Amino acid sequence: MQRLIEYIGHHPYLAAAAAAVLIAVLLYELRLKLQSFAAVSAMQAVRLMNQGALVIDLRARVEFDAGHIGEARNVPQAELEKEAEALKKWHDKTVITYGSDGSDGANAARVLMKLGFTKVFNLDGGLNGWLKDNMPISRSSGGNKQAAK
Repeated sequence: MQRLIEYIGHHPYLAAAAAAVLIAVLLYELRLKLQSFAAVSAMQAVRLMNQGALVIDLRARVEFDAGHIGEARNVPQAELEKEAEALKKWHDKTVITYGSDGSDGANAARVLMKLGFTKVFNLDGGLNGWLKDNMPISRSSGGNKQAAK
């Protein structure tokens, strides 16, 4: 221990750099852990949707209209707690949340679980992950939905 203190005293910049790298790695790992909360892959999400899961898109309406997953329901993240009462019939059914990336969906999944929903999942990677897996999206314009890829 004495030699470590002596080393740090002689090489403060190296010790500070090592501490900074350690903090950066810890923050990165924490962020990944938070994003992967109740995460499901695109293929697992498709299976759940085929079994009747509700899909909630957490992005703004403009982004939702530009492209969303199949029969997803648009509930912006800021309005999620207010809309929870309207989603009450889904308390014991499967719900999948997603945003642009995995972090919004993970946060929404936590909120829904606190509100009493029992089967809540987060789409791993959000819509970006969905598109990365070459999955189809739907576009809406004025209420008309047309399939697009």
